Amino acid sequence: MNQQFSIPTALCLSAPDVEALIQGRTIVALPKMFIRPGQRFALYPADSSVSIKVWAKCELCQILDETKPLDILSKLTIWTPKVLKEILQKQQYLFLAYLRVYQLQEISVNPNIQEKLGKFVSLPNSLTVSEEKPVINDRTFAQRKHQLENRQPPLHPELEELQSAIASLAISQPAAKQLDDDIKVFLGWSSDKLIKQPDANLAWINDIAKLGDRSIELEERKTNYLAGTDFENVVRDSLELLGFTIDYAHKGGAGGLDLFCSKPYPLFGECKAGRKIPNDTAVQLLNLGMLRRPDLFNQAAKLIIGPGEPTTQLQDAAKIQGMAIIKPETLQKLVKLQSNHRNSVDLFKLKEYLKAGQSDEEVEKYIDQVYTDISLRSQIITAVKELSEQDNETSKPIHPSFTVTEIRVHYNATHNPRLNDEVVHDLLIELSSPLTGYLGRIKGSDWNSDRFYFLRDLLIN
Repeated sequence: MNQQFSIPTALCLSAPDVEALIQGRTIVALPKMFIRPGQRFALYPADSSVSIKVWAKCELCQILDETKPLDILSKLTIWTPKVLKEILQKQQYLFLAYLRVYQLQEISVNPNIQEKLGKFVSLPNSLTVSEEKPVINDRTFAQRKHQLENRQPPLHPELEELQSAIASLAISQPAAKQLDDDIKVFLGWSSDKLIKQPDANLAWINDIAKLGDRSIELEERKTNYLAGTDFENVVRDSLELLGFTIDYAHKGGAGGLDLFCSKPYPLFGECKAGRKIPNDTAVQLLNLGMLRRPDLFNQAAKLIIGPGEPTTQLQDAAKIQGMAIIKPETLQKLVKLQSNHRNSVDLFKLKEYLKAGQSDEEVEKYIDQVYTDISLRSQIITAVKELSEQDNETSKPIHPSFTVTEIRVHYNATHNPRLNDEVVHDLLIELSSPLTGYLGRIKGSDWNSDRFYFLRDLLIN
């Protein structure tokens, strides 16, 4: 159990400075007074916010003057050389406090205490805190502290420049925010556990099966239009999230084709509400598909989605016509997989599991296989991480790195089936790609002399 501490004061910093500490973009602050190592306090965003989200422990304090080079310090912090020079002109010294920051339950405070900026204020009530939730893990903090103390340049300056360039866009653009989050994790400024919060825009995923069940109720009340519309819409959204390109010229309705996807391969679909999927569904899909795109229908994937039980006659017809039948629950599992692990669903491999007839069991086999593949990669990453944690020289700014054989031996000691060097090397190359960024790679003279180091965890959801 983590030891608890009582904190009676807060250090007032600008809101951008506090946010940078919360995000892990920096590990230092510039207070207007000297702080003793070991001192604990909350961080108060004095100029705009009305809440305290984190507390900090001072690990080291330094006094710097104008004789110290500011260019490297600027590259390792959020302050430009100009800002650092302006502070030196005003107070002749920089008080640099190295802060280990921890999350706490958000509390409300009084806003706009400009005159206290850079100073301490008393809290109305002392906070009870623990070191259970550090913003940055032990190894990353030690590495960055060592860099700052010795004024060593950043390991990934180009990525840090990119992150700074897109920071303002991340506020309003989801795609920029995702890239911003990924870069922060790669750099060690944040962890997956801290930034992977549920996306409110994807809450509908949890309602796919519910809308299927609701369509049964509405169909039995003879409100067929309502029964079909919401369910059809969520199925279209699902297929789009999976990576299909939806042709919105086909929007269902009376006598209309419910679904047509043009890419990455043609897919014709029919959504059916109700407790039973009727006999004529296969005939309806066949007729509408041939009417709309006779040039594509025969070779295309064909999908019937509905919460009800298909009749025996429909099962037979679907097998003859090559039509897969799945339930909304199966579609929801597939979409959740894609949402939790972006681009993990290979639509061409999925097509192989869309067997003619009822294919829920086959699709779930594919889902299980993807999770197995992700789990293997997570275990390889964990093996590299465990080797790193066994290394005693934790303060080095350079990541401890390991050969393929070292990683394979450590992995095989606790896992079955055992892997050979070639398989492990292929996985390590994949995981150290700039597009994944879970591991780093130091390229050797040949594949057997490549070395790899830990960057971030792969969490399985």
